[in-house]
Amino acid sequence: MPSLFDSIDLGAVHAANRIIMSPLTRARATEGAVPTPLMVEYYAQRAGAGLIISEATGISREGLGWPWAPGIWSAEQVAAWKPITKAVHERGGKIVCQLWHMGRMVHSSVTGLQPVSASPTTAPGQSHTYEGKKPYEEARELRIDEIPRILADYENAARNAIEAGFDGVQIHAANGYLIDEFLRDGTNHRKDEYGGAPENRIRLLREVTERVVATIGADRTSVRLSPNGDTQGTDDSAPEKVFVPAAKVLQDLGVAWLELREPGPEGTFGKTDEPKLSPEIRKVFSRPLVLNQDYTLEDAQKAVSSGLADAVSFGRKFIANPDLPRRFAEDIPLAKDDMATWYSQGPKGYTDYPFADE
Repeated sequence: MPSLFDSIDLGAVHAANRIIMSPLTRARATEGAVPTPLMVEYYAQRAGAGLIISEATGISREGLGWPWAPGIWSAEQVAAWKPITKAVHERGGKIVCQLWHMGRMVHSSVTGLQPVSASPTTAPGQSHTYEGKKPYEEARELRIDEIPRILADYENAARNAIEAGFDGVQIHAANGYLIDEFLRDGTNHRKDEYGGAPENRIRLLREVTERVVATIGADRTSVRLSPNGDTQGTDDSAPEKVFVPAAKVLQDLGVAWLELREPGPEGTFGKTDEPKLSPEIRKVFSRPLVLNQDYTLEDAQKAVSSGLADAVSFGRKFIANPDLPRRFAEDIPLAKDDMATWYSQGPKGYTDYPFADE
């Protein structure tokens, strides 16, 4: 039976183990969305992961509304990512860039633009801004004639990621952001070819993935989905009817691997009684499947040993435990993270968590 500590090929990326670092927004870039030298140390510390999925990284100013989050649309950003990927590789690690368009989850005070989405809707709750939290604003509906520029932004970001030294990319199609807003009927009320029937709501995901695959190759392209439950106010009335076919589309397009964020009834960030769709998705997606959300070491090993998953991604545990794979392997107690420093702008709670032997 496979183990979390066995190596695995994720398309063109050879991972030394199956303990994946999931994307973690940490807000340590500049106000211009340029990565900083502090981020070099942070990512290098965590190079023992089988694969690092970078923090969500904006494909455009329109799509990046989180303060102090990084982008990948400009030459300056590409140059600033290069020492980060180089440091990870020098420590024997692998890293892919998660490509992010936040859709309606941005605020105009950050982007200077009205948020866009599948339909004119407003997310619940409040948005992070440079001036503190503010209520979300109503998004405007993306016009059909704007879809080509969205696809071009993904193409540009994917090409830039490879230039910056990333081993591949992950298309962020989860968590209530733009692609997810198109996928789910709770936020997609369109009457055109991008709305209505599940195959229409899957269209943007398919077109984005086709463009990225054509740009950098299927073996360096992956996708993240969040099939079950409400995520930031984005939900679907029959998720199995859209996400299982979506996974089949990704299978047919040949993406290297697929990650699923699946909360349960006791989830730490998002709870739902809706059943997990990974067993059904497993039937239509034969390439490596990575599962995520609140896994313990024991639960993760069981998922991999049973064949339900090929790897498991961990988020919060990597914040305070840069050497998480070693701690798992040697049964070393895990350190606790400090939530107050998740989105602060300095080294505290970022690069100052000690390794087990320090």
